[in-house]
Amino acid sequence: MKPQSIDVWLEQLGKPSADRDYLPGHERMHGLLEPFQLQSPKLRIRVAGTNGKGSTSFMLANALQACGLNVGLYTSPHILEFNERIRINEQAISSDDLLMLLEQIMPHALEVGASYFEVATALALLYFSQQQVDVEILEAGVGARLDATTSVVADMGLLTPIGLDHEAWLGSTLMEIAHEKSYVFHDCAYAISVEQTMDINEFLKTTYPSIGFAKPFEKTLCLQGKHQKINAGLASEAIQTLLKNKLIMGDLNTCEQAISHVCMVGRLQRISYQQATIYLDAAHNRHAIEALLTSLDAMPHPFDAILVYTREDRDLQDCFELLKPFTAQLISDRDSKHLNTCMPSVEEALFQVLHHHAKAHILVLGSFLTVAASLRWIKMH
Repeated sequence: MKPQSIDVWLEQLGKPSADRDYLPGHERMHGLLEPFQLQSPKLRIRVAGTNGKGSTSFMLANALQACGLNVGLYTSPHILEFNERIRINEQAISSDDLLMLLEQIMPHALEVGASYFEVATALALLYFSQQQVDVEILEAGVGARLDATTSVVADMGLLTPIGLDHEAWLGSTLMEIAHEKSYVFHDCAYAISVEQTMDINEFLKTTYPSIGFAKPFEKTLCLQGKHQKINAGLASEAIQTLLKNKLIMGDLNTCEQAISHVCMVGRLQRISYQQATIYLDAAHNRHAIEALLTSLDAMPHPFDAILVYTREDRDLQDCFELLKPFTAQLISDRDSKHLNTCMPSVEEALFQVLHHHAKAHILVLGSFLTVAASLRWIKMH
């Protein structure tokens, strides 16, 4: 019997997880897309990197919309609903449209053995084609060289900061990971990166002689965190390049205002909960947490509690010592000499902290799953 709901269709692909369901290569994507006559957009932009891909993608999409363009945005992971991954002009795909696409794609997906992420990517490409968007922005999942998002040609590649993550697939050194992620520029007419380490910068210049490097954004952002200036700078440099080469028409100042106004869930997101203040951040690896430290230093601290929860197949214990100076109480589900308290879940930790300190100042981080669990708990209570 044919599945009748989005969840039932997606459950056939297993639980989404970049590490566990990553299948490198483009063969399955080509097989998945072959039955459909995709219409290429006027402009397709890929975004890869270790951290900041989502923020950069959202900022760029907002700026392009300010130019009057119809913009398709594909990001991952989602926080509360799968629909969040596929947007046109900030509007997530409707469940009716998503279900219709799943019914078209899933038989082929199961036949070729496609992964969760590959199916998500194919759904986005098919939806954008059907809706005839002007611009597609595709955020890479793992790496770039063998990622589903690089199975289709693109006009521009953007590279956010590179750090250690997904080492099992991408390599154990920054340079190995840079080789994988720099494939985001493959066959692109325009390549732009943020400033990386000196040796990676030299590698990028040698491999992609026409590459440009973005400077941090100078204007005030809605998004908190000094690291967001780097992401915004990359989005701004992309806009300037597109304007300079007359690939889009618009006003740079208007575009940069659009970049400045972007606000996002799970990026040092501030929530007032009764008398307490809760910050949610999806920082999920040491590279992201190190980038967060300068922002924490500028915020009122110490926090009454920092809660660190991540997926069962990940470990952020090497970050506990970094976070300890910023809080009176460090809580996680992993046993460590740096912890004040070990609690089994972020929901239990929120309950206990707020039960004992109604006006608590709390930071929650560790993954998008942690952000989602926290948002659901806050909504429930």
